[in-house]
Amino acid sequence: MTDEFVSPAIRPAAETAGREPVVTAGAPQPAGAYSQGLVAGGLLHTAGFGPQDPATGRVPEGIGEQTRQVLRNVGAVLEARGLSFAHAVKVTVHLAELHRDFGEFDAAYREFVTPPYPVRTTVGSELMDILVEIDVVAAVPE
Repeated sequence: MTDEFVSPAIRPAAETAGREPVVTAGAPQPAGAYSQGLVAGGLLHTAGFGPQDPATGRVPEGIGEQTRQVLRNVGAVLEARGLSFAHAVKVTVHLAELHRDFGEFDAAYREFVTPPYPVRTTVGSELMDILVEIDVVAAVPE
């Protein structure tokens, strides 16, 4: 007997138990098949967010302002679950222009986090008409 593929849409609810979606109007709505955030295993994983203002769709100019808007978006998902950046344990950052923008990005990032800083990976990536995208993993207190 072989295992057959079963579409996630028709899998029993028990198979998705332990996963709690996090939804907020304070962050851009998903543009595809993904959640804004998902709690599982004591951790909140956010989607990768860009710098779109959730109310207007506007993207600010420059890496500093884009970073601040991205972090406001991520912060809204954290806040929807009663968390803050103080709960962040891992941050992944994608910069369209890593060498050019790292310093200004890091200065804006430091406005949102305090020591002990979460671990962070920052990479150069090809992004769609934005300069920065960030996702976060945060610890959910019991």
